[in-house]
Amino acid sequence: MTIYNAKIYTQSPSREIIERGFVRFEEGVITEVGSGTPEGIADTDIDAGGRTLYPGFIDIHTHLGLTTGGTGVEGEDFNEESEPVSPQLHILDGINPLDESFGKAIAAGVTTVLISPGSMNPVAGDICALSTDGRRVDKMLIDKVGMKFALGENPKMTYMNRDETPCTRMAIAAMIREALAKAKRYADDKREAEESGEDMPELDLKSEALIPLLEGKLKAHFHCHRADDIFTALRISKEFGLDSVLIHCTDGHLIAPELAEENAKAVVGPIMCDACKPELANITPANAARLSQAGVSVAVCTDHSEIPIEYLPISVGVCMKHGLPFDKALDAVTITAAEIAGIADRTGSIETGKSADFVLFEGFPFEVLSSPVLTVCRGEVHRF
Repeated sequence: MTIYNAKIYTQSPSREIIERGFVRFEEGVITEVGSGTPEGIADTDIDAGGRTLYPGFIDIHTHLGLTTGGTGVEGEDFNEESEPVSPQLHILDGINPLDESFGKAIAAGVTTVLISPGSMNPVAGDICALSTDGRRVDKMLIDKVGMKFALGENPKMTYMNRDETPCTRMAIAAMIREALAKAKRYADDKREAEESGEDMPELDLKSEALIPLLEGKLKAHFHCHRADDIFTALRISKEFGLDSVLIHCTDGHLIAPELAEENAKAVVGPIMCDACKPELANITPANAARLSQAGVSVAVCTDHSEIPIEYLPISVGVCMKHGLPFDKALDAVTITAAEIAGIADRTGSIETGKSADFVLFEGFPFEVLSSPVLTVCRGEVHRF
């Protein structure tokens, strides 16, 4: 299939903009990107009518499909509060792909999401990237991309209210370190046993889940709002050689130069919310702009269901209103988001060989009155 007669923001490394171009795709993969009118246009191909085509948007931090509206606790599956360290949990086992929010995501032009456990546990479980089109998570899966950690108020208050550890920020950090150190030793013991031919250590599923993180195959996503928690995340990451991502990074604008020095990666959001708890005291919609101006890689998220996923484009617009330039704003939900997530080889830009994920707009994509004309997710066309 071909989409033609479109202004195309490729989001390729050169950030090429094709004023009048086309994209061909087959079996869910982009096969050709070019300018002008392509040969062999069929009746089934799509005339964009001069509208603007962008890569499908990426929401890099959500809890999509882990909570179902109107169902109460029965529909909530994002926090396993029975134990504070639970890296062995697989997020795919909790996602309901038939939740209506997946359809709302596609209608907003969101074709890729990262779905994460909640932030009640210091170590919460793995994180997966999924396409938003589908009925079975196994087929929607792009890749397992991370492990969720949480610092600060949420884990502290969850277990303090039960008179259980952790009750302080020190204890939260100590539990994370203990789990990582145990996994490192477990991995070393396995390696030595394999080399020597001796018996393998007793199976430890928690340590097994953390080994890919220590090997650099997964990223460490740290829930952190306050500046001190942000620096704790970076400190632990240095100690164990982790590739870290700062989720929320609410106080980031207060320490932006320090984060730039660390080559930090920040996922900012939710944008449209108030300071509903103490560690959000310094929240500002200018956070993304100030971090970006300092040289920090920034993506924007909804934290669905905190902010419904269909408001991702509007959240980006709010960031623009408060100083984030359009090019950085578009990057924040396309190629930069893909790079931070570790999936830029598969999505985030309109380039040959990548997933056929596009969104076509009549007007400006990040204003409240604009909606997509159509969304293509893995080659599946959704018209609105």
